[in-house]
Amino acid sequence: MELILWRHAEADDSSPDLARELTGRGRKQAARMADWLNPRLPQDIHVLVSPATRALQTAQALGRYFDRVPALAPGASAAEVLAAAGWPDSAYPVLIVGHQPSLGQVAMQLLTGQAGDLAVKKGGIWWFQNRERAGQLQVVLRAVAAPDWL
Repeated sequence: MELILWRHAEADDSSPDLARELTGRGRKQAARMADWLNPRLPQDIHVLVSPATRALQTAQALGRYFDRVPALAPGASAAEVLAAAGWPDSAYPVLIVGHQPSLGQVAMQLLTGQAGDLAVKKGGIWWFQNRERAGQLQVVLRAVAAPDWL
């Protein structure tokens, strides 16, 4: 299974939290990352998005169908994010568009098996894949990218 974690791009500081929108810079970040992702994404990718406006606007930059998933709202636990993705058993690749610290907690768990948090830059992605070797599940980090690197 492939799992891509995409943090929403830069958003304004307004409230309520779920209604915060991308800034002009955030729209550019989302477009830059979408341009990089689109030719690399598997055809059968399932895109799952937080119901927060900033996450929905980030996902819209892909120009693909996506599902709004309430369990991915700000404050979601790593376990909730992984359950929504179907990790590690999903039959299809999944792209999650969500928030910090949730995505950083998922990244930490996948890389180390421990609780904790890693920084996922605004508009950035962490791309994981799992595989089985000698009867054990292994996690492979395929890519880390931020929009300002592209």
